[in-house]
Amino acid sequence: MFHSGFRYSWVARLTFLALPLLLLVFSASVLAQHVKAELVSDHRVISAGGAFRIALRLSIESGWHTYWKNPGDTGLPTTIKWRLPANITMAGATQWPAPQAHFYGPYLNYGYEGEVLLITEFVAAENIAPTPLIFEARADWLMCRDICIPDGADVALMIDVGEASIEDDYWKAVIEKGQNDIPRPLVGWMASARGVGDTIELSLTPEEESGDPGALYFFSEDERVIEPSFAQTLRRDGDTLVLTLPVSHQIKDGLTQLSGVLRAQHPWSPDRTTSATINAPVIGMVTAGIVPTFTASPAVEIPGMTRGATVAKENESDRHFSLWLAMLFAFVGGMILNLMPCVFPVISIKVLGLVRHHDSRATMRREAYAFASGVIITFLFLALVLLALRSAGTHLGWGFQLQSPPVVIGLTVLFCMMALNLSGVFEFGQIVPSSLAGWTSKNRLLDAFSSGILAVVVASPCTAPFMGAAIGYALTQNVLTVIVIFTFLGLGIALPFVLLAIFPSWQHRLPKPGVWMERLRQFLAFPLYATVAWLTWVLGAQTDEDAVLRMLLALIALALALWAWHSFRMAVKRKILWILLFVLSLLSSAWLIMPILTYQYENTVTVSKTTRQDSDVWRVYDATEISRLNAEGKTVFVDFTAAWCVTCQFNKKMVLDTEKVQKAFVDHDIILMRADWTRRDPEISDALDALGRNGVPVYVFFQQGKKPILLPELLQSSTVIAALKLLS
Repeated sequence: MFHSGFRYSWVARLTFLALPLLLLVFSASVLAQHVKAELVSDHRVISAGGAFRIALRLSIESGWHTYWKNPGDTGLPTTIKWRLPANITMAGATQWPAPQAHFYGPYLNYGYEGEVLLITEFVAAENIAPTPLIFEARADWLMCRDICIPDGADVALMIDVGEASIEDDYWKAVIEKGQNDIPRPLVGWMASARGVGDTIELSLTPEEESGDPGALYFFSEDERVIEPSFAQTLRRDGDTLVLTLPVSHQIKDGLTQLSGVLRAQHPWSPDRTTSATINAPVIGMVTAGIVPTFTASPAVEIPGMTRGATVAKENESDRHFSLWLAMLFAFVGGMILNLMPCVFPVISIKVLGLVRHHDSRATMRREAYAFASGVIITFLFLALVLLALRSAGTHLGWGFQLQSPPVVIGLTVLFCMMALNLSGVFEFGQIVPSSLAGWTSKNRLLDAFSSGILAVVVASPCTAPFMGAAIGYALTQNVLTVIVIFTFLGLGIALPFVLLAIFPSWQHRLPKPGVWMERLRQFLAFPLYATVAWLTWVLGAQTDEDAVLRMLLALIALALALWAWHSFRMAVKRKILWILLFVLSLLSSAWLIMPILTYQYENTVTVSKTTRQDSDVWRVYDATEISRLNAEGKTVFVDFTAAWCVTCQFNKKMVLDTEKVQKAFVDHDIILMRADWTRRDPEISDALDALGRNGVPVYVFFQQGKKPILLPELLQSSTVIAALKLLS
């Protein structure tokens, strides 16, 4: 593939760099907020006693949606908390446009796409002073596509106070248009509601001759009153239209008033609108309806919607967007992996090699591409192995190899040897045949390719932010998609080293070779020692404390064996003593490790469920218990985690188990569960599959009759608290 006569053209360089660079350009739009918020007013200047309108304007990215005040089967409504200047009062509640219907599998949600204005009217006091006023508000919303993300923004607007009001022509026109989308009370029809067991009959009688509105659908203003996913049936009784509404199974304390928005297929006469508000007293007895099973898409027809075309278009858009987003997340996750304590020393040693050797630009480029090839090919090999195991019926996700104690033991030994090598205890060239060592030193491309393989092997215990969503998406797609996404993951790891090789002028910013290189080499051993300690802890979580002690003693014996071998190579006399010490130490290390391998193989390589509970606060994951708690009206937060997941442990210590977040959980009466995936557990694997994830960490809220709400992989306290506010 590589040879000395090969000359890399500028086209070849740009081709290699094109994908990641184009991806970074694309990320400017993808990583931007999917919903942008601002306050706009129909007045630039207000006067004493004057009325004016301010709208929260949400600009929603194509394919995403937010929710109405009743979100339907799933979701959370947008909330606005105003901080008003003195002498300003609200003239009424926030006005909501008529909602749109969004089908998500078996669920029917009510919300908005594109742009939405939530309009509020205000009045200035008669004694208000002529000075600029700052209107502030906190807006929180849940934005959903194939995933749901809670978000929010602090928004503000300055309006002057003068002797005379001055309108803002542009925003007045925008707000007037938004005002036209707000349903008004139904004109020309008389509405009445009657409870008939687990249904409500909404009767509409024309007060004068009127046209046929066609199909009707009622959006209940209040949650847990009408079941969104059940069909609403329409019949005629003379001139009267009777719309039968299915009562929610969650209704409490009967129902005395029916309020909401009624959407018609054709305009109502005489105002020519298709949406109107209904507010009618309910007579008769109302009882709770049946619980939805959510086993199929709801048989619901919404006036004004072409169901099949809408869903098909949305799914097609989701597919293209999700692929781009997964590629971006894979690439960014791969770059972050370079900073992990597992990978950083390996990459650093390769960079130091560039500084030390002073090779020609052509040689450095060839080594860089060989290194990148080793990274990408190894990632693809792991991906295809994972796909093959999953297709054979084994419930596995990313990090599956770390659910096997023999693999953890092997990685622990490897990291220990690498750390000892960097510390100067021995040289790798001393423990391999001299002919092989000399051959690899002369074949630099093979050495670089092997370093790429090693980088992926040592990266396997680490999970970087963004990786989980990308890999979870990839493993639900076809093989070609898997190859593309894992290729971008490999590009992310390889890119820093490749860039330094392609653009050697950047190396001039590094210090010149000297004693510092040996000091840095020794320092880089300590992140590897830390990784050894962590992997030993992971092994203990999979087995028992006895295994931890055996592993630590085995590593000490291994270090003694390597030191003895180094001394044997350097000694002039008494070589037999050093070789005996080497053999005894090596045998002792193997003797200590073997019982761990036997124990794990016999007891936990097959399916095993973790029954340990972390504390009185966190319960052990139980899907049946979640269903029971949800049925009681309780919200459950589940932390899908594993001892071998670095990001999981960081989020646990820095966010989830902090006093601030724990207090927020208590204040909102949230039940906490922890799903420990350190060892293989098919129940947890199935739950991750259902959430569209194939690795940890995953953080999710479960509520009765609502779609699970997923939080980002890299948590912040503010993110969790914002989600809790949306749930309340």
